[in-house]
Amino acid sequence: MQDQVFIGRQPILDKKQEIIGYELLFRHSAAATGAVFEDDLKACARVLVNTLSEMGAQWLLGDKLAFINVNEEMLHSDLLELLPPSRTVLEILETVPATESVRQRCRELRKNGFLIALDSQIPTNDHAPLFDCADFIKLDILRLGMETAEKIYTRLKSLPVKMIAEKVETHQQFEACRKIGFDYFQGYYFAHPETLSAKVVNSSYVSVLDLLNLVSQDAEPKLIENGFKRDPALSFKMLRYINSVGFGLSCEIQSIRHALSILGTKQLYRWLTLLMVTAGENSAPPALMKTAITRGRLTELFGESYFEKSERDNLFIVGVFSMLDAMLEMPMEQVLEKVSLPTPVTEALLSKEGIYGPFLQLAEACEDADRDKIKMLADSLQFEPSRVNDCHIAALAWVEGLGL
Repeated sequence: MQDQVFIGRQPILDKKQEIIGYELLFRHSAAATGAVFEDDLKACARVLVNTLSEMGAQWLLGDKLAFINVNEEMLHSDLLELLPPSRTVLEILETVPATESVRQRCRELRKNGFLIALDSQIPTNDHAPLFDCADFIKLDILRLGMETAEKIYTRLKSLPVKMIAEKVETHQQFEACRKIGFDYFQGYYFAHPETLSAKVVNSSYVSVLDLLNLVSQDAEPKLIENGFKRDPALSFKMLRYINSVGFGLSCEIQSIRHALSILGTKQLYRWLTLLMVTAGENSAPPALMKTAITRGRLTELFGESYFEKSERDNLFIVGVFSMLDAMLEMPMEQVLEKVSLPTPVTEALLSKEGIYGPFLQLAEACEDADRDKIKMLADSLQFEPSRVNDCHIAALAWVEGLGL
């Protein structure tokens, strides 16, 4: 029987909002919340090892760290030694007692090259013996409250560890944690930012220069298309420009490639040259850009067995543009007023309905590690858990391969 286990993930960021790693969550779809039972643990362990080993070096996600939750049984399991240690952080759950055997095992794993994180630890006498085994300590600021979290941080900051604030859900919390001195941050704020007043998202000079070079060298259309796929803000600007009244377009744009073919090399080069005037460094936070591109790729991969290439391009746009309200800090309805997109794309972006809606919903559920919703959507699309997991890891690896 197929193991019913799905992978979820959450990015971990530094003070500049650059992603330094992902917490990979292996959830059993049928498990109740609370304790992990032995059969569930074995199923999760099998999927963890099978998925990661079959992906080879790809799962390492470039230079990013993979944070993996382990309970006491998993900690002592030989399965851990099948994982490549150089980029693996074993996150010891707070339920694991700080016994001498646990402490010894942590030392052994660190000696073998693994990094150790202590999850939601509070500096009590019960857990103090594990502090000298840790590379990271996580504090749940939602549970502790900011005042208590700051006091605990102050007590622990002299330790040779990196401190991670988790459950960061608002911009105010992020700024408060950064001011306290936390090294890294994790939480829904970075994947689901608040929508505030409108702003302009400028494309980076690097993206524009790279595309200018490709166009001037008469590069293959595929290479130019990929250049746009690397920068969702730039793609949005191009589609908005090509759909403007001044351009006099009479037909609907179906994909990035379609837009490029209509625009033409000369017009594209001229537009990119003009864009250099407005390109700058004040674009959306790197983590937000990367989350958007990952969602686009994942949504596209989910549609491989359902749609032709042009339709899959639309899925990519649906996934990436689904975060434009956060990137542009304006409601999605206002975003879509600025660009003309196919009706199924608009339908998915506004209500997550229509032919593309379920694929976008599944991609978002994977980000949230919402096992019940993942299972429901995967079942409706007739996807096995292994396919969902393979697409998820492949999307993350693809984005890291872009060198963003």
